[in-house]
Amino acid sequence: MAHERTTITREVPAIQIPDGIEVMIPEGDEVWITQELGGSFTIMTDRGALFRIDEKNADAIGKEAPEDGSPALHEGSLEDRVWAQMKKCYDPEIPVNIVDLGLVYDCQLHDIGEDKSEVTIKMTLTAPGCGMGPVLATDVKNRIEDLPDVERVDVEVVLDPPWNQNMMTEAAKLQLGFM
Repeated sequence: MAHERTTITREVPAIQIPDGIEVMIPEGDEVWITQELGGSFTIMTDRGALFRIDEKNADAIGKEAPEDGSPALHEGSLEDRVWAQMKKCYDPEIPVNIVDLGLVYDCQLHDIGEDKSEVTIKMTLTAPGCGMGPVLATDVKNRIEDLPDVERVDVEVVLDPPWNQNMMTEAAKLQLGFM
């Protein structure tokens, strides 16, 4: 997407990138929308600071919450639906979902009875010190918890093995110009 200039129409909570610190951006600030993927928005101030705005606050930047274009929460196998939910999660600085980036190392589903399952995820970050780790892990957890037959979700951020570009899918490498 081309960067789009907009004005903050009301004070809005945001997460500073890459620190992961919650801040409030005041009404009237002019910003650039640099990324609009997976239901969240990345904005940049005139000073170059980056922030993530959640879809529930899209109106503060003159947008509507994005339509959910993924498979239905009830269709297909649970494993397919879990992976589809994770593909809605994006690094706020990279326009590729965390699955195609190779950040998800392990996904286990465990039947716990009464047509409910527990999901455990091991994922990593593109950089070990990234403050966005808890934000991405919470995003994954919340999206998987939206599935009606999931009872519990545990997301663990691990740093071993360290992430590298070879972990990306071919499609991600192509999209980012690495091929």
